[in-house]
Amino acid sequence: MDTESDARVVFRYTLIGTLTMPATALPPSRTTPMATLCRVIGAHAPTAGDFATSIAGLSVYRRNAPAPPITCIVEPSIVLVAQGAKEMVIGGDVFPYDTTRFLVTSLNIPANSAVTMASEEAPCLGLVFKLDLRTLAELIAQDGRPPVSGQSFHTSAGVGGLGQKLLESFTRLIELLEEPDAIPVLWPLIQREIHYRLLLSDQAPLLRYIASVGSKGHRIAKAIDWMKLNYAEPLRVDELASQVQMGLSTFHQHFRQLTAMSPLQYQKWLRLNEAKRLMLNEHLDAATAAFKVGYESPSQFSREYGRQFGTPPKRDIAELRLGAERSAASTPNAP
Repeated sequence: MDTESDARVVFRYTLIGTLTMPATALPPSRTTPMATLCRVIGAHAPTAGDFATSIAGLSVYRRNAPAPPITCIVEPSIVLVAQGAKEMVIGGDVFPYDTTRFLVTSLNIPANSAVTMASEEAPCLGLVFKLDLRTLAELIAQDGRPPVSGQSFHTSAGVGGLGQKLLESFTRLIELLEEPDAIPVLWPLIQREIHYRLLLSDQAPLLRYIASVGSKGHRIAKAIDWMKLNYAEPLRVDELASQVQMGLSTFHQHFRQLTAMSPLQYQKWLRLNEAKRLMLNEHLDAATAAFKVGYESPSQFSREYGRQFGTPPKRDIAELRLGAERSAASTPNAP
């Protein structure tokens, strides 16, 4: 073999070796942001359920099988699925989301959440990250764009495409669970970045509508904040509309568009859910809980509770406690 042929053989060997080695050394399936989310979430959600974390406003969840819609309370938040698929039903709107789409909710509202894809071998894994409307308002004020005006939305939730930059932000956030000493320093930075990325997403118009000071969405959000603090007080809708500087008919219209209920229905929903919490967690009887949340008649409370949750309060709480005891008994002890 002459010198030129030798050179071609050496070059061909070197080129093939250089190209093939990285593919065997770094398997892509183990280095993607989504794979990192699955690994860390799976470690912090070892069984089916919802789990708080050491990061403020962040919780993780696992579901091991598909499940029909269940009633839940939705806070302003973003929900990601790292594996599997879910859907949220708010009013008459259905919001399906999976590993390519995130769910964003901008107000405290009742909803129904369903798991549409999950199994023991491939559980539905994901996270819920609470939004800070003040941070959104600050970022909106800084970007110099004109305020939202003349725009309205018929719902307070939406599904957006999960872009790479936003996904990487959440990956850095979830990785802080493996580096707890870094949380106080890095969490505020990543939290702000996530809000910034959301304002660059296809759900930015909805978030701007709710968070922009002076917009109708922001005024409804302020009214809801007041109702959450004063749910036990008698509600004068005209006074609340005046308080947030809206006409009564406009207030009713936008409130129903964003929450899928009237102000009085929303107050009832707040009262019933708080009463349920008091009975379940603080062991109050039904009559005491009813008076504490603003009802004057225990019988009226029982009727409305039954319509809301499908069963009278005493039986509902007993069934919830029994279910929790069975779940705890069936959960294996940690090693």
